Amino acid sequence: MCVAIPGTVIEKKDHTATVDFGGTKVDAEAGLVEVREGDRVLVHAGCIIQKLDQKEANAMTALFQELEDALAEEEEEEGRLNAL
Repeated sequence: MCVAIPGTVIEKKDHTATVDFGGTKVDAEAGLVEVREGDRVLVHAGCIIQKLDQKEANAMTALFQELEDALAEEEEEEGRLNAL
């Protein structure tokens, strides 16, 4: 399964864009989709594959946060069980 991650373009130079993923900044290929600073985008395998509107971006970000929170809870529970 492949996952594209939502981020925000913070800088663009030629066909490369710096994309911020909640504090982690990565350079991504921007030649497939026309983007500019401030655009919310999906990145897969180092390439920007789609621009998102704000509603889509917020929904995806919230979903990824829910998944991250669920994994953290699972790891906490596992740690408590292993401590017994």
